Amino acid sequence: MIRRISSSARASYILPIFCSVLVIATLAHAGQQAAGAPSASSAVASSEQTSGTITGTVLDATGAVVVGAKVTLTRPDETSGGETTSGNNGQFSFSNVPSGAFQVTVSLPGFATQTASGVLHPEDTFIVPAITMPLAAVVTEVDVVPPDVVAQMQVKQEEKQRVLGVVPNFYVTYLPDPAPLNSKQKYQLAWKSTVDPVTIGITGAVAGIQQWQNEFSGFGGGAAGYGKRFGAAYADVAAGTFISGAILPSILKQDPRYFYKGSGSVRFRLLYALANAVICKGDNKHWQPNYSNIIGNLAAGGLSNLYYPAQNRNGAALTFESALIGIGATAASNIFQEFIVRKLTPNVPGEDSDRAGAKTSWLTNILAHQGA
Repeated sequence: MIRRISSSARASYILPIFCSVLVIATLAHAGQQAAGAPSASSAVASSEQTSGTITGTVLDATGAVVVGAKVTLTRPDETSGGETTSGNNGQFSFSNVPSGAFQVTVSLPGFATQTASGVLHPEDTFIVPAITMPLAAVVTEVDVVPPDVVAQMQVKQEEKQRVLGVVPNFYVTYLPDPAPLNSKQKYQLAWKSTVDPVTIGITGAVAGIQQWQNEFSGFGGGAAGYGKRFGAAYADVAAGTFISGAILPSILKQDPRYFYKGSGSVRFRLLYALANAVICKGDNKHWQPNYSNIIGNLAAGGLSNLYYPAQNRNGAALTFESALIGIGATAASNIFQEFIVRKLTPNVPGEDSDRAGAKTSWLTNILAHQGA
């Protein structure tokens, strides 16, 4: 006989069965998760197995440890792996560093920055070879003084040189390797020498002697004759100084100064002084024929024909005679300077130098035109 179950009875059976099935399904899913995913402690252990440690020592050039150096760890992708400083024993250390390539950079003020690289293997300790830090190179900014500025300072010193502290002795260099003069400085020396009161005074004395001996009689006597003689003598000085000491040296790029030797035998120095009447140094510091002095004396002699009396001119003969006298006077002046003048000239730069020099344009030019 079949018994029929009421709806309420069926409901009482179904609910417990459903709950049982739900619990079983939940437990099964949890088991699957536990089997497929590692625990937190397992993840940490796995990370430690793929990392390592990097250590090293920082030394200076003498082998002493360097304390407080900044050590930076970087990866190939330029990501930072951390920073530390070297300790009292000069050592540094990075722990839990991911395996792979790396680079350490060591820096400290006063020392040259150094780098070291390597490859860290899992669970390994990489010992970086001792990093030696040399002192940083000291870069000193040196102001390069242009040659023109150096020459100007030397010219200013030369303008202080006077025989017995009175007579101009400007055309001289007492330095072993003076800077070449530019055109402006050559004209500056010529002007300074020409307008110097002592030069004017000596020229006046020469004109007085000429008047007393009635030289260049075409000028006449009295105050007018003296004035003409003074003007002619001063024109000789000015023309000789500017032509031989400024105009031609600027055009030909030659140095109008006398380079005092000051060393060697007397014979050698004598020959040197004589030779310097016909040779000179160029602005390139090489010896060459002294065209400035030779041509300058010829030009000054020819120019003098314009202002000396007609009866006292001898044309070309007088010009060449005056030029030869001028060259001879230059040689005599050089000998005088080589052996005597320096001892009588205060304010000489480089007293301990083996070379010094002197040349007085006023003396050369006055002697060059005494026979004119």
